[in-house]
Amino acid sequence: MQTLEPRVSEQRSGSLPRRSFQRAGEGERRAALINATLELIAEAGPEAATVRAIAARADVTPGLIRHYFATKEDLIAVAHEALMTGLTEAAAARLDQLPDDPIARLAGFVAASVSPPVTDPRAMALWAAAMQTVPRDKAMRAAHEATYLAFRDRLQDLIAAALRSAGRPADPRTTRALAIAGNALLDGLWIEAAALPDHFSDIDLPRLALSAFSRLLDLPLED
Repeated sequence: MQTLEPRVSEQRSGSLPRRSFQRAGEGERRAALINATLELIAEAGPEAATVRAIAARADVTPGLIRHYFATKEDLIAVAHEALMTGLTEAAAARLDQLPDDPIARLAGFVAASVSPPVTDPRAMALWAAAMQTVPRDKAMRAAHEATYLAFRDRLQDLIAAALRSAGRPADPRTTRALAIAGNALLDGLWIEAAALPDHFSDIDLPRLALSAFSRLLDLPLED
């Protein structure tokens, strides 16, 4: 597939060179804009992600951004959703390597949620920047809600399956409360480990998370 690359025309007519673009797929163009947005925010904060800066980083015209996204805020919200969805998928990728045992699968997901590549300082910094806008921006709030619920619901399903496999009740209200508490536990470890990695260099973070979850659920996840 061809990429979207600027080309400067050799023909000049007393004005600046014209830029022409090779065609690229819809998904590729959107991905380039999303990646450019995340790079700028990671480097210098949300204020650095202007329409002009995003376009320059993605090597497109500002008009192309408006073609795909109604506003810059919508683009930033989509970028945040893509980032957080990627982290959840990275944690869930471990499940494909595990046996069909509910407790082992829950343990694998918990451990992966506080291990590289999920515990990435850049991802945490992007998350922190996004949280500044959640209370006042509807698009960002919707993106945050969607990704939070996606992770929490996946965790709830794993908790319910693990409890049932141990012969324990797994009604939705109970497992939802446990998933909320478990998600908060993982978020806290993730934030601190990504923000202050040197302070966790001598700690087995996945083992710490599994120990805490074992106590929360009264299940032998550490085994």
